[in-house]
Amino acid sequence: MTLITLLFNIFLFTQHSFVLQEGDLLFQDVDCGPFCEAIEKVTEGYQGSDLSHVGMVIKIETEELRVIEATTKGVILTPIEVFLAKSLDENGKPKVLVGRMKDKYKPLIPLAKQHAQSLLGEKYDNIFDINNDTYYCSELVYEAFKNANEDEPIFNLYPMTFVDPDTEETFGIWVDYYLELGVNIPEGEPGLNPGGISRSDKLSIIYNYQAENGKE
Repeated sequence: MTLITLLFNIFLFTQHSFVLQEGDLLFQDVDCGPFCEAIEKVTEGYQGSDLSHVGMVIKIETEELRVIEATTKGVILTPIEVFLAKSLDENGKPKVLVGRMKDKYKPLIPLAKQHAQSLLGEKYDNIFDINNDTYYCSELVYEAFKNANEDEPIFNLYPMTFVDPDTEETFGIWVDYYLELGVNIPEGEPGLNPGGISRSDKLSIIYNYQAENGKE
């Protein structure tokens, strides 16, 4: 199966099975090796799911839906079908959960979208510092909704940890990573990740692309 055929099949699947809305958060289990495994191990996602990436669905000028996300390329717009194809299970289904903001917070979506779009092209935050002018995936979502809520956070920050809960020692992958960057590991500094956001009481997980009929 060619990539184009795969993307087309996924596009048809999403169009006829479930309709995304602007403001939906797409939580993804990305297979990126030790880094993703370390992220998933320290923070459990919704109902124990492994989640290492998140993006937000928005409409562009053509009224088409895209995902705005922060990746190592920076803050970018990605076609829905390309986003879903990043990580598939053994049955070819996207390893993605859909979170929808609860009614109380839906009025924030237009301003959250506007702020996120204003950050297109900004660099990726490879240090995971919530206070600088670069962005990692969860930070982009956090800042978008915080800005929309008159600078009051919607999602909670927690002390970050880079320690393996099984060994109580810092993951070797993070030791090497920060050593190469030449900065200290930000253990205990405020931050957030996709798993934590997926369990927020500000949203509901309404769809699972892997489950039969999208339900758990």
